[in-house]
Formats: sequence, structure tokens, C-alpha cells
Amino acid sequence: MKARWVLLLALSAGTALGAPASEWLAPGLGSAEAPELPGALNDDAEQLREELEALKKESAERRALTIARGRAYVRLARAGLLPLSQGLEAFAAHTSRLERLRRALGRDLSRDKAITSRQIELARSLQSLEALPPAERNAAARARAAILAAEERDQAFQRAFQSQWSPTPSSTAVYAARVSASDLPRGGFAGQRGQLAFPIPGRSEIHTIRSPSGTGKAVVMSSTWGSAVRAVYPGRVAFADEYPNLGNTVIIDHGGRFYTVSAHLQRISVQVGDELTLGQRIGTVGTYDQKPALLFEVRDGQNTLNTPEWFGI
Repeated sequence: MKARWVLLLALSAGTALGAPASEWLAPGLGSAEAPELPGALNDDAEQLREELEALKKESAERRALTIARGRAYVRLARAGLLPLSQGLEAFAAHTSRLERLRRALGRDLSRDKAITSRQIELARSLQSLEALPPAERNAAARARAAILAAEERDQAFQRAFQSQWSPTPSSTAVYAARVSASDLPRGGFAGQRGQLAFPIPGRSEIHTIRSPSGTGKAVVMSSTWGSAVRAVYPGRVAFADEYPNLGNTVIIDHGGRFYTVSAHLQRISVQVGDELTLGQRIGTVGTYDQKPALLFEVRDGQNTLNTPEWFGI
């Protein structure tokens, strides 16, 4: 009976989360083309849409996983005391696996609930943003710019009186433009040395550190927690998962033995095998050394190159 209840929960959660966007989006969203928003507000709206799409993808994957786990749980639960006939060791292994599945199902259902809640929150935020009259949109954009300018002045003041980064006190401040596939320069990845696109659009501070692998130089790009991290050149995702000492990591194969590594991500938005274009979102900025930042490397095979010079620094 308990097994059927768990599976029923799993299936019902999967069904709800696998529903079309129109069933959980606020009225008016997803049906008509999104109105144009000015500057920074348009970037905000795009980031909301991208996160919604990433959550939709995660929801579908988790639904399939939850159903598979639920079915496995039911099969094991139906076995009951049968494994006892194979000895106490076999029975202990059986009950241990059953308990692990039960806990995994609990985590799945908890995450499904969090995804649904976040989807609704994002949909409402997007609707509120797109429903603003033109005059209010412009006023909101100006207010946002003023807030960002004030925050930047405050950060500059703090940097003047204390060193925020222990690896290297000096840093280079950059403001990177948003790039897309239409901006792709020629010459292959090797030809991008000195002009490689930055993985984080907008303002960030770049600090050079020794690569965690022990050779070459990596960069740490300080930014805002949750900011979008994008592909610096077209390529294929070779790794997208948690990696020891690097946290959530995405490694992209750009051909010719060239790879880029984006580590300490808050969230990963791609999966192994995905073909990426220049500027495509791969994740969001997480935490490095207890601060919001991205660890980034350019590699030739397993060797980390002098990453700063690829950005012309």
C-alpha cells in the first residue's frame, strides 16, 4: 500500500510538472509575442524566459527519473520478505536499496515542488514586467540604471579600502557586450587569442590565479550571483556535472584540442552532447572563495593555457 502511494505521488507530480506552459503560466503569457522592453529591462525579461525554459527542461528530465524510481520501488516493495530466503546479507542489501530509493523519491518530489513554485514565480514576474506601460518601463529602466550605478560606486569605495580577493590583489575591470552567433569571428578557436568573447556579459572584475590543475593560469571573474554564463565560442558540451573541487562545471570542446572550462556554477543549463552557439547560455554564476564569481580556463588538451591573454589582458 505504501509503495503504491509513493508511486502515485511520483506520477502525479510528474504529470503536473510535465503539463504545457499555458497551464501554469499566468493568463496572457506564452500565447502572444513578448512586447519589446527597453535596454536593461529587456535583458531581465530574457533572463526570466531562459530560466523558465531551463526549469521546464529539468522538470521533464526529473519526471522521467521519478517515474523510473517509483517503478523500481514498487518492484522491490512487492518482493517483501522473499530476499530473506537468500540469507540475511541479501535481505539487508534489499532493504538498504529500498530505503535509498524511498529517500531519492522524497528528494525528487521536494525538488519538483520547488521547480513548480519557481516557475509560477518567474511567470508572474515576467507578466508584470511585460505589462508595464511604456512610460513606466522607461522609468523603471532609469531607476534600475541608477541603482546599479550606486552599487558600483559603493563597491569601488570598498575596494579602495580593502582587498576583497586573497589570490591576487590586482584586478582588471571589464564591461563585456552581449554576443550572439552573428558576431562569430573567423579563424577557428585558435584565432580567438586576444579577442575571445567574455563568458559573462556586463561588468565584472577579472583576477588571474594559478589553475587548480597546477599548470597554467586561470581567471576568476567576479560578478553577481545568478548572472548568466555564456559560451565564448561554438562547441560541443563534453562535461556538465559536479566536479571535485570545482563544483558545478561545464567543459566545452571547441575542436582542435581546445576546451573551455566554466566552474563553480550555481546552475547548469546544458547537458553532455549539446551543440552550442556563440553566446548561448550554459549556466549561472555561483560562488568561488565565498564570493559570487566564475572560475574560467582555456585548455589545450589537459593543459591549462595562459587564459588572460586569450581575453587580451
